[in-house]
Amino acid sequence: MKKLLFVLLVLLAFGLLTAVESDPSATVGYVKYPSVAGLNFAAMPMDDGMTLVSQVGAYMGPLDEIDTIFLWNSTGQYWDGCVNYGGAYYEPDYTVGPGTVLYYSSSYAFDYYSIGDMPVANAQYSIVPGLNTIMLPLNKSALSLVSLVGADIGPLDEIDTIFLWNSAGQYWDGCVNYGGAYYEPDYATPIGTPMYISSSASITWPAGPRGATRSVAPTRK
Repeated sequence: MKKLLFVLLVLLAFGLLTAVESDPSATVGYVKYPSVAGLNFAAMPMDDGMTLVSQVGAYMGPLDEIDTIFLWNSTGQYWDGCVNYGGAYYEPDYTVGPGTVLYYSSSYAFDYYSIGDMPVANAQYSIVPGLNTIMLPLNKSALSLVSLVGADIGPLDEIDTIFLWNSAGQYWDGCVNYGGAYYEPDYATPIGTPMYISSSASITWPAGPRGATRSVAPTRK
């Protein structure tokens, strides 16, 4: 963790205040998620070494500013809340890792940085019929709009709505697929963008080998 904080301070010193995609030869990078006092939606695109919700909560808000971190349970179709009972003691304390999507309640505004090594493998998700959470993987920068993401996931219009969180208004902004991956509105989707999507089919996305996914039921420590 000390290494991560040191790198973060260096980045701040040089004023690098926008999300970036690391050069293929780089081993360390970051993605920035501005967070407000209230509910926020973010992800963990980088391999930061954190494996538990409690570690993420302590990193985000060392003074207990993060009171609850929610993970989506696609099997049960509900948000599973990990409550901070003080001192970053979260119960339940589920496992997390690169690709995990986070929905969290904060008592203050801050910039959350997912910072660390580039993941060994890019994020992959087991999407089920119903609602799911996903993140735009780091190797999918060409999918720069909601419509491109929707067409890539479900070319036969299996993805009917993609929701992006509006932290300023504290609501889900739905991008509706009116057919043929014509989404309205069609927002920008930089790498690392967390999304809440409605699917009519079971899909593994992106296709190909990966590893863990966090669009399924969380696992207890």
